[in-house]
Amino acid sequence: MYLSTKTRYALRSMLELGLNYNKGTVLLKDVAKRQEISLKYLDHIFSALKSSGLIKSSGRGKGYILSKPPSKITIYNIVEAFEDSNLVGCVDEPNICRRSRLCGARTLWNKLSFVFKKELRSTSLQDLIKEQQRLFGKRKKAQMYYI
Repeated sequence: MYLSTKTRYALRSMLELGLNYNKGTVLLKDVAKRQEISLKYLDHIFSALKSSGLIKSSGRGKGYILSKPPSKITIYNIVEAFEDSNLVGCVDEPNICRRSRLCGARTLWNKLSFVFKKELRSTSLQDLIKEQQRLFGKRKKAQMYYI
């Protein structure tokens, strides 16, 4: 299983927005700097997050905020914006492979996809924020963003 760089960067960025939830907008350039992500690349990621309804733009100055509380955003929501959530294509579309109806491995892919999705759906952005805060303890706030 491999998650794309876009997905991993999106999750890091969403975590940063979540850490700033109820504190106002966060500038795209600041997220790019703290996360060490190219501004141009991050702009593409934020466009996808915005299209997915996960973030909102302030309109001016490229400031962004979460569109809803971190407790209402699952990790599945974030991954789904960038990835096919099944391990292999035949899980949802058995007709793409002529062997799918007689394939013993397809049963395994179905089970693994179910477990993968279940875990992503049961973990909220708020859960990751709590973990981030736990890991960083009393360190300086600015250091907390380096994920």
